[in-house]
Amino acid sequence: MIKKCLWVIIPAMFLGLAVSAQERKHTEKFEQLEYELRDPNEYRTASGAPGNEYWQNTADYEIAVELNDDNQSITGKETITYHNNSPDVLKYLWVQLDQNMREKESHTYSTATNQIKHNMSSSGYGGSMKDVLDPTFEGGFKISSLTDTKGNKLPYVINKTMMSVDMPEPLKPGESFSFKVEWSYNINDRMKIGGRSGYEYFEEDGNYHYTIAQFYPRMCVYSDYGGWQNKQFLGSGEFTLPFGDFKVSITVPADHIMGATGKLQNPEQVLSKDQISRLEKAKTAKDPVMIVTQKEAEKAEKSKSKEKKTWIFEADSVRDFAFATSRKLIWDAMGVPMGDRIVMAMSYYPKEGNPLWEEYSTRVVAHTLRTYSKHTIEYPYHKAISVHAKAIGMEYPMICFNFGRPNPDGSYADYIKYGMIMVIIHEVGHNFFPMIINSDERQWTWMDEGLNTFMQYLSEVEWAANNPKEKDYPFREGPPNKIVPYMSMDTRYISPIMTNSEQVQNLGPNAYGKPATALNILRETVLGHELFDRAFKEYAERWAFKHPTPADFFRTMEDASGTDLDWFWRGWFYGVDHTDIAMTGIKKFKIGESESESFAEAINADDEFNEFTADNLTDEQKEQVKEKPYFYELSFENKGGLVMPLILEFTYKDGSKEIKRIPAEIWRRNDEKISKVFNTSQEVTSIVLDPFEETADTDLTNNYWPKQEMPSRFQLYKEGNKE
Repeated sequence: MIKKCLWVIIPAMFLGLAVSAQERKHTEKFEQLEYELRDPNEYRTASGAPGNEYWQNTADYEIAVELNDDNQSITGKETITYHNNSPDVLKYLWVQLDQNMREKESHTYSTATNQIKHNMSSSGYGGSMKDVLDPTFEGGFKISSLTDTKGNKLPYVINKTMMSVDMPEPLKPGESFSFKVEWSYNINDRMKIGGRSGYEYFEEDGNYHYTIAQFYPRMCVYSDYGGWQNKQFLGSGEFTLPFGDFKVSITVPADHIMGATGKLQNPEQVLSKDQISRLEKAKTAKDPVMIVTQKEAEKAEKSKSKEKKTWIFEADSVRDFAFATSRKLIWDAMGVPMGDRIVMAMSYYPKEGNPLWEEYSTRVVAHTLRTYSKHTIEYPYHKAISVHAKAIGMEYPMICFNFGRPNPDGSYADYIKYGMIMVIIHEVGHNFFPMIINSDERQWTWMDEGLNTFMQYLSEVEWAANNPKEKDYPFREGPPNKIVPYMSMDTRYISPIMTNSEQVQNLGPNAYGKPATALNILRETVLGHELFDRAFKEYAERWAFKHPTPADFFRTMEDASGTDLDWFWRGWFYGVDHTDIAMTGIKKFKIGESESESFAEAINADDEFNEFTADNLTDEQKEQVKEKPYFYELSFENKGGLVMPLILEFTYKDGSKEIKRIPAEIWRRNDEKISKVFNTSQEVTSIVLDPFEETADTDLTNNYWPKQEMPSRFQLYKEGNKE
């Protein structure tokens, strides 16, 4: 079959510039985010940097607590000094009472949804018997006194996990106000009712291992973008806290070993001479040094001293404080050179964590400090601690609680080892996001979890590269193909990344996996390492020890990379579309070799022949045609809705390959269907779209020409799970 075509098409088609009327369709996917983002002002600039009038309030704490090992409770008293650096007059202060989520009338219990199941568990949130039956644990803060520094009572109102404190006089800009609180609460059993902090009881030796946080009334954030933080703590949404200086005294049984936020002020009173000497040796050691050996910990397990001792810690410019204490703890440490300083990487763990923890934990802490510092800011604190706890991982300044327990005989499967490495990297990494780059976790979970999971992936890549035995490291979040099952779901069950953690449909993939994948794609495919790393580091440096918002992150990444990325944020962070770009048509053309020929031979995908005149080509175009006589018109359809770059792998007749990368802006005039012409010097035998699976494409079956038979995802799952 012969089809006649007008010559006027030829030059435009060869140059890849022909755009017919039906190909144009207005798309909102490339419109700017100006209406979605907060207007820039003197506090936060349009470039994403803090403005010349940027401010943030701070809170300093003097805390004294005693942990009762007989009835697993804490009593404490504190003096909070709140500094109003804002331009606003404050009539009252808001304080967080996070332990109140465990009160019997807590919204955590009353708002939990559940259903009847054949076998209902006794613990955990959602679908458990604990949510249906009245809670038996007597949780929550018991406030026994709230006064000013002279002992005068202050009016206060408790609203679930929040407490307002009325001051005698309004607090003017530049002024500070101090008040005192005395309280107590019962420590929860993390193994039975869960929680970010609490205790684990070891029945075989009758000892407790305490990992303690949210143990004191803490100030809320008052910010320029939201005023007082007023979202209740229900369990999922984590914490929004101001920076401040801490002086904390903790009284525990005399045979306990403790790790905590801050610098130990009285080592001579709580450590032996040998332990102090070992700590000094550890500063310059290439491998972890045992500060408290397993033999010493096992001896302490049997002592159960009735005496007490008080550990004193001080920390400057931190947003929170946590500690771990037990007579069961083994302790090791090593120094990590950081500029002209030595940062101590440390681990605390009971014997039940060995041999896994002694082999890996502190080494992973040190590795994490190095990799994160390279990509963000130099780690500013003097230490970073990993504490073994069987329950969920959780992070605080300078200290984190991590799982990963071997079998009782010391053996462990690979998944236990890799799970432990992953959680230690992740939780130690939280020192950077959000402990230093201090985002609002209650409002934007992805700003700490997502950014940190992305950095965790980069750190894991380096860990595997630096350890020959780790060539099969099981990366879980970060590689684009890992997020495909989530993004393939029915969109009714997917929330935008910019969703509050308490209402998100699937917290893990939404706040951790998807933003980590998005940033990995931004680094690998959209910007490249140089531009991305420059911008990401700029964000960390700008907002270290400050309170960034999503707009500050988005704007800084664009400002420092010199790239308009609004289409990327709109698609990945504000929408629920997925990537599924299909090659829907291929037309092949070849120009005749003889210049005197009045037509060019063309073969389309249906093997039909086309004839058209080429007489109007310029001399320059004729020379180009001689060098590259093969033309391929490729048609693409955006079936998933998420606009992404096109990565194409051309395989030529001689077996050579070429990668062509087309920016996402190719979709800017039509985000549904486009076509593009490529001309080559030799015949193309095959074309693959997204050959390296860089874009989280959910359907690879439409990415090949000629079409290939692809195994189903079920077949791939079966193959991947063969023993």
